Amino acid sequence: MSMCTKTKNGNRDNIYKVKSLDPKIQNLINVATEARLNAYAPYSNFKVGASVMCDDGTIFSGCNVENSSFTVGLCAERCAYVKAISEGKIKFKAVVVVAHQENSYTTPCGACRQFMSEFGNIEVYMTKPSSSDVLVLSLDQLLPYQFETVDHTFI
Repeated sequence: MSMCTKTKNGNRDNIYKVKSLDPKIQNLINVATEARLNAYAPYSNFKVGASVMCDDGTIFSGCNVENSSFTVGLCAERCAYVKAISEGKIKFKAVVVVAHQENSYTTPCGACRQFMSEFGNIEVYMTKPSSSDVLVLSLDQLLPYQFETVDHTFI
């Protein structure tokens, strides 16, 4: 993978040209970009698309869905994951997040990071529509101290 432009903090690490990525990841980016078109965001107009690749190569996509009761809206990442999980898929290889912010990459929110971490540390690809660059970080980099229970025994 060939690296290119700087991130918001000036770091060039983890930014790659989309065309240098594995074709399966390029396809995953295209799927998330298409999913973004279906976003329901009448309140913020902040449209996000996501796609997740399962360990068997199956792809599920999702978009954000806002609600007038703001806290019950659903993020694109969780939408894609829930679609996969509802079909019996719980092992994932990669997730893509596509949103449009001119000067920065949109990373998953804290709730999505925690939700996704339940299913393992995978690569997260973040890009913008019509962008030739992608920011790639692992879930562990995005959420180094996720909440987890050690023994699942509760009193």
